[in-house]
Formats: sequence, C-alpha cells, structure tokens
Amino acid sequence: MPTVATSTPPGTPQPIGPYSHISQVGSAITIGGTAGFDPVTGELAGPDVASQTRRILESFQVMLEAVGSDLGHVVHINVFLRDMSDFEAMNRAYAAVMGGHRPARTAIGVSDLPKPGIRLTMNLTAVTRD
Repeated sequence: MPTVATSTPPGTPQPIGPYSHISQVGSAITIGGTAGFDPVTGELAGPDVASQTRRILESFQVMLEAVGSDLGHVVHINVFLRDMSDFEAMNRAYAAVMGGHRPARTAIGVSDLPKPGIRLTMNLTAVTRD
C-alpha cells in the first residue's frame, strides 16, 4: 500500500488549520490552498492580487523544492479569486513567475476567503523531477 507523506517545509507560511501544505505519494505531489502570506512576517505580501500571486508562487517553489520538484513540474493549478476583476492582474503576475511553463489551470470566483485582505488562494498538483 502506498504511503502518504505530509509536510509543511520551513520558509513557507504556516497552515491556518489542522493540515499540512504538502501531500505526496510516490512522484505525485499535491499542495493545498495557499494564500500570499510572507512566511517571515506572517503578513500578506501586499494588498493587491499581483503581489499576493507572486508570493503564492514563490511559496510553491519552496514547497516543491523540499520534495524534489519545481514550478516546471506543475501539472495543474486551481486559482480561487475573491474578485474576478483581478483576473488580468493575476494573469500578468502568474505569467511573469511561471515563464514559459503553462500547466493546466482553473480559475474560480469565490465569495469569501478565510482571512481579511486575501485576494486569492491557489492549490496545485505536480510531479517530482525524477
């Protein structure tokens, strides 16, 4: 039976509930909902969707590195936007960080998120480099 390994690596925001950010089975990696919080200060990276998008993707990179992967091995990302009018600004920041890698993606409008000031949250599925 496969073993599920879970973790929240140093240098990433701490979960706000009873969960780990990463679950991994073999080469399959899932990272749960992540908001744009600075892991050092615990504060939002900024009030705007672009700064929060960049911070989420930076946190994803740290998490993926911890389990033998990187943003180039992302298979799918879900984006949950508090306000769909932020879609274009999120896209610009997302493209700047992701470069030429274009994994499958879903963008969903949500009515609320768990902490004040959060413009979006994302989760992803990836595979290890090997």
